[in-house]
Amino acid sequence: MLSLLHHPNLVSLIGYCADGDQRLLVYEFMPFGSLEDHLLDLPPDKEPLDWNTRMKIAAGAAKGLEYLHDKANPPVIYRDFKSSNILLDEGFHPKLSDFGLAKLGPTGDKSHVSTRVMGTYGYCAPEYAMTGQLTVKSDVYSFGVVFLELITGRKAIDSTRPHGEQNLVTWARPLFNDRRKFSKLADPQLQGRYPMRGLYQALAVASMCIQEQAATRPLIGDVVTALSYLANQAYDPSTASGHRGSGEKEDRRNRDGGRILKNEEGGGSGRRWDLDGSEKDDSPRETARLMVNKDLDRERAVAEAKMWGENWREKRRQSAQGSFDGANS
Repeated sequence: MLSLLHHPNLVSLIGYCADGDQRLLVYEFMPFGSLEDHLLDLPPDKEPLDWNTRMKIAAGAAKGLEYLHDKANPPVIYRDFKSSNILLDEGFHPKLSDFGLAKLGPTGDKSHVSTRVMGTYGYCAPEYAMTGQLTVKSDVYSFGVVFLELITGRKAIDSTRPHGEQNLVTWARPLFNDRRKFSKLADPQLQGRYPMRGLYQALAVASMCIQEQAATRPLIGDVVTALSYLANQAYDPSTASGHRGSGEKEDRRNRDGGRILKNEEGGGSGRRWDLDGSEKDDSPRETARLMVNKDLDRERAVAEAKMWGENWREKRRQSAQGSFDGANS
């Protein structure tokens, strides 16, 4: 199975040894080690990852998962997606490694595979931990936890933190409901060097991925679309004064306009939110399907992330169409 999987965001299997009792797998060398090495428990002399690099790593890791879920046949469920299994090549190019727990996904009309619960505590989706039923949405949950690690600089499980902060998801979920507390979710080691709007967008994606109900989580393909957009919005700290400058001005502009998001380019979710909580709903039925949870802030996150993703997808489609028309004119 490993020899059949080829993608720029998967570590390549070079060869193997099965000589006598020797069983070895040989993979390409990844000189920058794992994401965990560069994100968690950093020594004082080690430079933390900047915002752009974090978004680039998240987008690449999501593309690796998308290949396993949507391109591999039969689909492969990773089952142990975590920061120590994301290896980094030169330039911090991410590749997924360690398919020791990978499981062939459901085929035909089956919605899941049943298996002995494995994986790593803190990253496992709740329905998988409770029932052993594994779906591609289980991986999406684990991706959401890793993405939260990238945003916050915190471990999925950290027993050294105060009670109530030891489980990353449990600590973060209440903060998603209050826009004024979003900056508390940013890694202090970024020292404010991140775009406030980019932080909002990243948190919207993370909050969707870690939904309790598997059915309300997005497919990894939608996550890739949203994160590709984020990764292409390069943040330049030299032109901004950190979130206490540019970010707060941006947030104030949003408030003064009375609306968190407005679909300027057509397409998108079609659902618009006023900050006073009123909802202007002219969304298509497909978007409404995602709005299962009636919590206002969670719906706002879903609507915003879908808008960014759909606009990005439309831009790519128009760009490709323009190139095609130019070639045939």
